[in-house]
Amino acid sequence: MSLVLYNSLTRKKEPFIPVESEKVKMYVCGMTVYSDVHIGHARTYLAFDIIRRYLEYIGYDVTYVQNITDVDDKIIYAANNEGIDPLAYSERFAERCLNDLDKLGVRRADIYPKASEYINEMTKMIQQILDKGFGYVADGDVYFSVKKFTDYGKLSGQNIDEMKFGARILPGEKKQSPLDFALWKLAKPGEPSWDSPWGKGRPGWHIECSTMSANHLGLPFDIHGGGMDLRFPHHENEIAQAEAATGKKFANYWLHIGLLTVDGDKMSKSIGNIVNVKDLLHKRDPEVIRTFFAQAHYRSPPNFSEDAIENAKKGLERIYRLKDKLDGLSDGESNLQETNLSKEENDYLKVIKDFEMEFRKAMDDDLNTPKAFAVIFEFVNNSNKFLEKNTNVNVGLINYSKNILVKICNVLTLFQEKKDPIQDENLLTKLKELVSENEKEPTEDVEENIKILLEIREIARGNKDWKKSDEIRDKLLEIGFEIQDTANGPVWMKKI
Repeated sequence: MSLVLYNSLTRKKEPFIPVESEKVKMYVCGMTVYSDVHIGHARTYLAFDIIRRYLEYIGYDVTYVQNITDVDDKIIYAANNEGIDPLAYSERFAERCLNDLDKLGVRRADIYPKASEYINEMTKMIQQILDKGFGYVADGDVYFSVKKFTDYGKLSGQNIDEMKFGARILPGEKKQSPLDFALWKLAKPGEPSWDSPWGKGRPGWHIECSTMSANHLGLPFDIHGGGMDLRFPHHENEIAQAEAATGKKFANYWLHIGLLTVDGDKMSKSIGNIVNVKDLLHKRDPEVIRTFFAQAHYRSPPNFSEDAIENAKKGLERIYRLKDKLDGLSDGESNLQETNLSKEENDYLKVIKDFEMEFRKAMDDDLNTPKAFAVIFEFVNNSNKFLEKNTNVNVGLINYSKNILVKICNVLTLFQEKKDPIQDENLLTKLKELVSENEKEPTEDVEENIKILLEIREIARGNKDWKKSDEIRDKLLEIGFEIQDTANGPVWMKKI
């Protein structure tokens, strides 16, 4: 089976065929940086991170572009309230937002073009639109004439007559039709502005994405995406601008991310239920948050709640227990030699290969991450059953199993290197104290201290000193480490 994607443009699943063999060019509408990044943003950018990772997993070289809107009404309003330059204000928040997404574990795009850096390219595209008769100038403002672009509405599925119902021209607007939209806005006091053929002003919102995507990826490119709320009018307007200006198809596949709800309600300032990533990371492990988002299909509207996060945590712990078990049995070096396997080991090898195949099948079906997680949990169960029944397993087989598990989970953003390393000073201090309490010499390494404590505990268990054994286990749990006793000895994992 090959990858199929649901294309919002055609409203059906289609085989994915890139413009260039083995290369994928993807553009995603980025943030308007006037405040901190919230979990709605995280939902979208984590979904596209997974999409990019899966495309790489199946062998594509991906170029991922995500714009930053640093010129906008909200930015200007917020900056003026603080009495600072709007571009300085947006630069500060751009870095804050990207840093918070870094901490969450969302991999950065390859290119982050800023609107303010592409003014010349935007004015050139606007001029092309005017030259081809799709726009008009009105006292320094420039508008796109929607009725001139006969394909308008093809993404949203609306027709112009339906759109006209309820549309109106706001006071101060000089457009000829309520459906027309601004390409260039005449300068106003207190706003940043640039020179143009139509006088000083600034670009409209929609033109930046048409311009920057075409500039970096060429037309047509493969994938254009964003939140479901951008489908109309933003993405509809992008198509109209780019195709009117160039006469070329804009993008081949349109992917839209389902909008997040919080405890069943739409996230909004009026309700007061906006959750910033920064605040959430003070309470929750980033990998748990990523697991919650990754378990939802990208087109579905996930509901953020404490119960949902707890369920994601429990599922993630199941996966980690298997990984830690495999880590404990692995030497990290031996290669798989199939001719040396027993019958039971050959049966497990088939389980591993079926795991890979079923994961690929799930993801090839429009990136079905809920099904992919079901496949992972099935593999966890089958692996645990095998390891419980078999001791002294072929190390090459263990290494192979672990590597496949890690590779697949990496696609779903799991098993990333922790931003806060395990060698945390407070953690180390507590472990050293516990080792000293048990009359042993502590070390400066977290894992070595845990190893010492587990050896002490095993001796206590051998002497049937259950009180001491339970005491060490409970104190390790209090510090932040779970101990699981297996047929091959105790294994530990850091609590998530």
